[in-house]
Amino acid sequence: MSSKKPLGSANRLNTLLAALSSTVDDRVNSNPEKSYTAKLLHAGPIRCGKKIAEEGAELALAIAAEGKTETAEEAADLLFHMFVGLRIKGVSLDMVADALAERRGVSGIAEKASRKD
Repeated sequence: MSSKKPLGSANRLNTLLAALSSTVDDRVNSNPEKSYTAKLLHAGPIRCGKKIAEEGAELALAIAAEGKTETAEEAADLLFHMFVGLRIKGVSLDMVADALAERRGVSGIAEKASRKD
């Protein structure tokens, strides 16, 4: 396995994700006929979960068999749908950050072994 280039700084992505979070929050009371985000929010968790699964599969396929641009586009789609799903579920970005922080410095193998089935 070879990684051709480091991920780089997350600063720009952080700024864009903050804007995306605000947009998703702002669309909660928007007209579903005029906003795709509002349409997803109103469709509920099952529909959104299906979209997340679809976008995740598309990202996986892009990583396996497509170029960098397509992979980045699919990753962006997944992030968008993930934010909508988190909003529907009432899971704040702080909760996600807490979960990531708890895992920091813990081996992925050890973390998975510690989960209850």
